Amino acid sequence: MSTQRDPIRIDITDPILIRIATLAEERGVDVYVVGGYVRDAIMGRLRTDIDITVVGDPLAFARAVADVFHSKTVEYERFRTALVPVGEHHLEFVGTRSEQYEAHSRNPIVIEGTLEDDLRRRDFTVNALAASLKLQDLGRIVDLFNGVDDIEQRILRTPLDPIVTMSDDPLRMMRAARFAAQLEFEIEPTVLEAISSMAERITIISQERITDEFLKILAARKPSIGLRILFVTGIMEHIFPEVHNLAGVDLVQAGKREFRHKDVFYHTLQVLDNVAEWSDDIWLRFATLMHDIAKPRTKRFIEGTGWTFHGHEEVGARWQERIFRRMKLPMHHLSYVETLVRLHQRPMMLVDEGVTDSAIRRLAVQAGDAISDLFTLCRADITTRNEHRAAKYLRNYAIVEAKVEDVRDRDQLRAFQSPLRGEDIMQITGLGPSRVVGYMKWMIEEAILDGIIPHDIDAARTYLFENLEQWKEDGKTAQFSRRG
Repeated sequence: MSTQRDPIRIDITDPILIRIATLAEERGVDVYVVGGYVRDAIMGRLRTDIDITVVGDPLAFARAVADVFHSKTVEYERFRTALVPVGEHHLEFVGTRSEQYEAHSRNPIVIEGTLEDDLRRRDFTVNALAASLKLQDLGRIVDLFNGVDDIEQRILRTPLDPIVTMSDDPLRMMRAARFAAQLEFEIEPTVLEAISSMAERITIISQERITDEFLKILAARKPSIGLRILFVTGIMEHIFPEVHNLAGVDLVQAGKREFRHKDVFYHTLQVLDNVAEWSDDIWLRFATLMHDIAKPRTKRFIEGTGWTFHGHEEVGARWQERIFRRMKLPMHHLSYVETLVRLHQRPMMLVDEGVTDSAIRRLAVQAGDAISDLFTLCRADITTRNEHRAAKYLRNYAIVEAKVEDVRDRDQLRAFQSPLRGEDIMQITGLGPSRVVGYMKWMIEEAILDGIIPHDIDAARTYLFENLEQWKEDGKTAQFSRRG
């Protein structure tokens, strides 16, 4: 434990904390605001999540706070914690405690402790700070491990030996990467060494907690900081092997020439950082991380051509459902991610001035509402250091995007669907539900996308009658699939 410096204070002016301090005095309870709230107050950052440590019974005090603010508690009696929502704030109350994980357990053993025990068990010194909520001593910081100095030096250290701290809760290994990315702090070398030595222990943590930390890393201003740490420490291999496998450069000697392809992992990090400069959308960022995910599986060396990754976009898109289910990601974002992965090379194929409206229509319809994000990803994917080449790519994307916007407006494709639904076709033809009806609907959509007929109901009806008999026969055996 370090020598204490002169007392430092943070300004506590939040009416909620002032009222909690008053309540604590009325009830004769010692309470402290702790962790990230104190760290961010020192750094001048705002936050709405407030963690409060109670020396005594945290559940009873949380109920009293809930009564004052006409709210309710969400209690976790086993862990001696309670949540109280107050407006936009989320207050978490916890008793001073010690906790640790057994070797193969996902749940900590929690025992009552002192304030010092509580601060000692925390992940990093910058989070092992407490500020008093005693009215006569409001805002005075308790800093037992020189966390204030570490904030000033922008470094992440652990209060105890890093092996002990990480063993107590292996998720802290990912939290190190997350805080490094969010705060743009360096991780002390001994902490990195500890993480590398015990990376496999991340496997005892539940998938939900792992995924939550991973998405927080993606949400950082510069996600590559955290992802690079996960990779170099070996954590990535356990939590996201597909991303881990992106790394590496293969060399092939062909005659006197040496052929290499760029390291896809570090290329992907650069593209991701580019996207992060333009968008906070976490699912656009996730799709960006995924856009070249199948390159290792599809790479081939072809004599006279070099390295190819034919079909990696389609293979990568097909992998997404498996990845979403394993990582327990919200499935309603799956289609969006699949679309961006599947189409991320399509705009580059359409830069030719002679490209047909049909190809543009198909891109517009397949991308749907994700079309703008698709072009954001494509622009971010330009990582060449050749300024002339980069400028050329940007001009080409601007041309294609303008063509897409023109066709979407002219052909009413912004919410594309067939002018004739399956029910309409059955009513017109007298047919019942069948693959023949599906085929007819598909053929009408194809005709619109190919520019054979305009996107309106009268043209679709006429086209249906013109081809009705032929489609009745063809539809029995024809192979057809989604547009594009």
